[in-house]
Amino acid sequence: MTQGRILALDVGKKRIGLALSDEMRITGQPYGCIEVQSNDQVLGELAAVVEKENVSMIVLGMPKRLDGSSGEMAQEVKALAGRLRERFSFSVKLWDERFSTHAAQRVLLQGDVSRKKRKKVIDQTAAAWILQGFLDSGRAS
Repeated sequence: MTQGRILALDVGKKRIGLALSDEMRITGQPYGCIEVQSNDQVLGELAAVVEKENVSMIVLGMPKRLDGSSGEMAQEVKALAGRLRERFSFSVKLWDERFSTHAAQRVLLQGDVSRKKRKKVIDQTAAAWILQGFLDSGRAS
């Protein structure tokens, strides 16, 4: 029996980047984005991904300041994590995402990805960065 995939979220005010692990939980790949319109719409779209991709854990990138303190966006991420815990019967975890967007931006720039294309993929690339960090930490079991 497989334990299911891990879905990672890079939560923003306008978009949520998604990344999905492979079935062995070794690698994380960009999966797509959700354009945020309402809480119900976001939960519905996430539920569809969970069902379609056999997801059994969700990891949300927790935005922290350089000094480790939390800001306004961190509160929104915690609130979304609470709604996900109410909706799903599996583990929903928070993961320090400091530098994920910067790292994703750097990778895309090194890959010579155009500004227009970067804007479309930055959120899912950041989610993949978050997911890979989580997978590499050994906490995916």
